[in-house]
Amino acid sequence: MMKPRFSLPLGICTLLLLAPGLRMPALAQGRIPLEKLPASESTLSGNWDQLFHEDEPERGGGPELADYLGLPITDGARRVALSWDSSRMTIEEHQCQVHVVPYIYRGPTQLYFWEERDPETQHVIAIKNYLSNYQQTRTIWMDDRPHPSEYAPHTWMGFSTGKWEGNVLTVYTTHIKPGFLRRNGLPESDRATLTEHFIRYGDDLLTHVSIVTDPVYLTEPLIKSQDFVFKTFTGVSWTWPCEPVTEIRDRPKDAVPNYLPGENPFVKEFAQRHGVPEQAAMGGAETMYPEYQKKLKQMPIPSAKK
Repeated sequence: MMKPRFSLPLGICTLLLLAPGLRMPALAQGRIPLEKLPASESTLSGNWDQLFHEDEPERGGGPELADYLGLPITDGARRVALSWDSSRMTIEEHQCQVHVVPYIYRGPTQLYFWEERDPETQHVIAIKNYLSNYQQTRTIWMDDRPHPSEYAPHTWMGFSTGKWEGNVLTVYTTHIKPGFLRRNGLPESDRATLTEHFIRYGDDLLTHVSIVTDPVYLTEPLIKSQDFVFKTFTGVSWTWPCEPVTEIRDRPKDAVPNYLPGENPFVKEFAQRHGVPEQAAMGGAETMYPEYQKKLKQMPIPSAKK
């Protein structure tokens, strides 16, 4: 019995014979290490899992109420935050409210990046980023297109354009919906803009630096960072479904939990628990800098609440 024979099309055979040095994808060998890629082929593609060694209390259980220390907030931002009641998160409209793009990377999330290329030139048109937190897909345009008019709709992820600078992807984002600067009521306005640097170190480490500028609620840019590690298999679900439910049945439908000026019962709690002067706990740009320590020595320390 004759064995079946298989053959390649003549054109492919000729190409392989004439171009023995042709580089083919080494699928069986896994990813190409970053240091072996030319600068023009820098990439974030793949799965990334976050590390929580920075600001873990804030990114886990959440920041304490009335803790604005070290944040360059305006008086308006402070007033909004002191009016915020955490029970507002039990309202159905807020239970599944998506974290805006400057904040979403600091919550529990898995990242997946991939590229969209022009089918003819193979130039990268956009970098796509899926975030498991609230199942968001973000587009970072890489084709030098302009940002839309200021009257264009705002979204949770905003409108982003990016550019590679060596192994650093720099991204600029506008048209972001209002959201949180911090998960204890500190607001971010819809006039905020975001500059990011995705920095790859070696093959498996990614640092994300975010710089938020908000003319409404910040007097200076707010800079934060977080780290991610490459994962060949995450071992966790890539879905983050959220379905609002009625948590408090006896509350009127038009009720919005809040505190009127001077009525927030938690305004001194953080300061008393940690022995921080109340003025310092209210934040402001000067609380960010070492020179502020001289003022701290002249401020009264609140006694612990009994």
